[in-house]
Amino acid sequence: MAGDAGRKEEEISKVKIRSKTHVKPGKIIGRKECQLVTFDLPYLAFYYNQKLLFYKGGEFEEQVEKLKDGLRVILEEFYQLGGKLGKDEEGVFRVEYDDDMEGVEVLEAIADGLAVDQLAADESTSSFKDLIPYNGVLNLTGLHRPLLSVLLTKLKDGLAMGCAFNHAILDGTSTWHFMSSWAQICRGSNSIAAPPFLERTKARTTRVKLELSFPPNPVASSNGHTDQAPQLREKFFRFSEAAMDKIKSKVNSNQPSAASKPFSTFQSLAVHIWQHVTQARCLKPEDYTVFTVFADCRKRVDPPMPDSYFGNLIQAIFTVTAAGLLLANPSDFGASVIQKAIEAHNAKAIEERNKEWEAAPKIFEFKDAGVNCVAVGSSPRFKVYDVDFGWGKPEGVRSGSNNRFDGMVYLYQGKSGGRSIDVEITLEAGTMKLLEKDKEFLMQV
Repeated sequence: MAGDAGRKEEEISKVKIRSKTHVKPGKIIGRKECQLVTFDLPYLAFYYNQKLLFYKGGEFEEQVEKLKDGLRVILEEFYQLGGKLGKDEEGVFRVEYDDDMEGVEVLEAIADGLAVDQLAADESTSSFKDLIPYNGVLNLTGLHRPLLSVLLTKLKDGLAMGCAFNHAILDGTSTWHFMSSWAQICRGSNSIAAPPFLERTKARTTRVKLELSFPPNPVASSNGHTDQAPQLREKFFRFSEAAMDKIKSKVNSNQPSAASKPFSTFQSLAVHIWQHVTQARCLKPEDYTVFTVFADCRKRVDPPMPDSYFGNLIQAIFTVTAAGLLLANPSDFGASVIQKAIEAHNAKAIEERNKEWEAAPKIFEFKDAGVNCVAVGSSPRFKVYDVDFGWGKPEGVRSGSNNRFDGMVYLYQGKSGGRSIDVEITLEAGTMKLLEKDKEFLMQV
């Protein structure tokens, strides 16, 4: 197995870029400017949000032309992705579009020694690095580079599609709205189901001036030397529909009271991950552990925003407990902690968080996620396996290597369908070694 992994990484390292072009909207749009709002600004110091989809079959050159043609059409609606970051005369960040801008970057590459099944079978995600553009690139660089870059790679028996989105202008909901709309056009539709709602100032009007420069080496210590960063490992876990039903049933078998609200699928899986990661970290009972979820606020804000709202409309919800309490109690204890934190994050809480941030703006860094954290991004509600451009559904969907830290978790709709969920986790290497042997976590007991 180690030999197979080594050969696959060697094949991926043979990804050869053949061309770079740019795609612009197919019609004249004119000059457009849209202020970035409080929900967007904290992500300027994140890295580009990377997604990888891979497909079997098809004629590569025909696929590339179809994708470019569809992109020209869809950018007429999602033109902000063809623009750049900018600042107005008062130093307030905004997304700008003009017809003379270069548009979306499209790279074409070849890795014809690499098969789709090799990618689909891989439980690690770090080896996908060369199939996705903009590794280690900060969103702030969107001041002078495209806000979306797409790398299309010809595989032995299919196509890999690596996308890098500037996270300062859109969240996961908007990302998959764009991807599904692009696919809809490529399948032959003359229009999309839901055009993007581009008026982000309807969600927040406060103008926040930020003085931002590129950060120093994030692992550099104050004495000028570079500290050794912890070795991280990423792994992909698949939870079948049957496993998810068992996890949810177990958590709901110990309801705190008869009047308690049942725990959702998300809350059940979240506490399952939180408990087992905490156990694998071998924490002391008195050590704190934080659970963080980046929650969609479209229906939480007042007034509510449409699902098609284009931008970031997420906030991090934090909750904390002692490791000993989390592990000594049945799973409904941790699920209840998560449930209460999520339910408390209403319009009033969102407003208070925004006002607090606007009074003293703070750019989010990974260490802000919390001590011994488990932080969940993405959502199994995103219909990632419905992104069909006309040659079938993807064989796999993954996140790239950007925006990963110890405890970062990405959830996806399961490839096997139904209620199955795929989970990507990044942990320190020693913790991951214990987690991947934990039969209760893997639902093999």
